[in-house]
Amino acid sequence: MNSHDPLAGSPAALKERIAGDLERSRRRVHALTACDEEELLKQHSPLMSPLVWDLAHVGSQEELWLVRDVGGMAALRPEIDSLYDAFEHSRSSRPSLPLLDPADSRAYIGEVRAKALDILDRVPLEGSPLLEAGFAFGMIVQHEQQHAETMLATHQLRAGEPVLHAQPLDPAALGPRTVELPREVHVPAGTFTMGSSVEPWALDNERPAHEVHVPGCWIDTVPVSNADFARFVADGGYDRADLWSPAGWAHRQRTGISAPGFWRREGGQWWRTRFGVVEPVPGDEPVQHVSYWEAEAYARWTGRRLPTEAEWEKAARWDPATGRSRRFPWGEEEPTSRHANLGGAALRPAPVGSFPDGASPLGVRQLMGDVWEWTSSDFSPYPGFRAFPYREYSEVFFGPDQKVLRGGSWATDAAACRAAFRNWDYPVRRQIFTGFRTARDAAAEGR
Repeated sequence: MNSHDPLAGSPAALKERIAGDLERSRRRVHALTACDEEELLKQHSPLMSPLVWDLAHVGSQEELWLVRDVGGMAALRPEIDSLYDAFEHSRSSRPSLPLLDPADSRAYIGEVRAKALDILDRVPLEGSPLLEAGFAFGMIVQHEQQHAETMLATHQLRAGEPVLHAQPLDPAALGPRTVELPREVHVPAGTFTMGSSVEPWALDNERPAHEVHVPGCWIDTVPVSNADFARFVADGGYDRADLWSPAGWAHRQRTGISAPGFWRREGGQWWRTRFGVVEPVPGDEPVQHVSYWEAEAYARWTGRRLPTEAEWEKAARWDPATGRSRRFPWGEEEPTSRHANLGGAALRPAPVGSFPDGASPLGVRQLMGDVWEWTSSDFSPYPGFRAFPYREYSEVFFGPDQKVLRGGSWATDAAACRAAFRNWDYPVRRQIFTGFRTARDAAAEGR
């Protein structure tokens, strides 16, 4: 481990940290499934699995990797392996499977967790890549937290009365609302270190660290807001083919989309539905539930473009004072409520311009949390990429069909969020908590 390793310390301290992360992720999953059995069994959208599938799936993955692989123990329920294999059954087909009911699902994941904690207590966290620094356990923590975010997307799609209740953001962490921020920040031309070779729980697509030259550019200080995007809608942005790529315009024509997901126009203003609550669209929040195609069209409307993945990461990590890349925009410190809106409790993004303590060295804000940000880059391997511990995590998704998303959303947990973390999805996706910021070239600089 290196001097900036967040998991450095005694083996006992590391195991205590892992146990705490496992417990936190499980509390969150239970909280998101603490609703009527009918709600858990129902498919609220063909885009998503029934909540009960996600509930047992997190246990199935934990059993495969921690109980069977790390622990070397016999399978608990081998007959259900295929039911919870995300590659074997599409989301739309999962309600027809003989899934465990909610009570059985909870009993199953509880039994798996008890065995996993026993294994954590007795195995040395060294000696193999899977065990080093508790990687396998960290992978499972991140997997469970990612499914918690998926469950939130399912909750957003469900109809009916609210079943989730938000916790307010800390006003002190948001910072003063009267500060006038610059529209954009300059990212100087030059080389920086992209990715990571030392982050203990970094996933394979984040590795290895490598030097990348980024031409000079300008990037938005904050994400695009609802008010910004409403002006694009009012100007006929959804009806102008010249603003859309051919693929984006074909999608627009096919789907008939005319505003971000969950928006509707009524009484001369925009309203949105958020977890069962109908409310006016707040102009000062980052826009969310927009596809890549919508983000691209908006950027073209402003005379700008979406940032590349490398531009985004340099804006987030590169420290001009040291020439080094940071773990997070603000430094090496683990995220707190002072730095970013993470963890899902708020059920919404924070206003644009929030979290001055979370700004990058260049002065860019809200690069972590609030909304996943579309970049213009296809999801591709880094030079020297090696699939680990299985091809299906990243490698099978590489190619031009998937666009890279960066930064994490308000629904993302801190364990699955860092400046090198890469997310990806199809450019049509809107049910996830996606937004964006725009960029432009710095004229002739660094060419």
